[in-house]
Amino acid sequence: MSERRRISSGGPWEGSTGYSRALVVGDTCHVSGTTDAGPDGWSRHPGDATAQARAAWDIVRAALSEARFSIADVVRTRMYVTSRDDLAAVSAVHGQLFGEIRPASTLVIVAGLVNESLLVEVEAEARRD
Repeated sequence: MSERRRISSGGPWEGSTGYSRALVVGDTCHVSGTTDAGPDGWSRHPGDATAQARAAWDIVRAALSEARFSIADVVRTRMYVTSRDDLAAVSAVHGQLFGEIRPASTLVIVAGLVNESLLVEVEAEARRD
């Protein structure tokens, strides 16, 4: 059985809802759904999907780094947006970050996220050879 190593964001919900920012199992790192929410649960960039996407990916990048992975190790991403109007902006941020890496990816429009101020949530899976 592979060792499981948890990466914590220190966020208030990890313990109460039973999740980790990221989980490393063997040569794979799974990064949980990530938004730009501050400690109060509200977006740090209300109304700005581009800024929310950039901030969320920065948090993912930091979790990967702490887990000793890099953005180049990402093999799968998932993005959730609350408005069709934000598809192009969120896709552009993804393209800037992953243009050369080109992981498998999904972008879905959802009815809403945990807090109404959140417009974007992202996830990533990374694997080392």
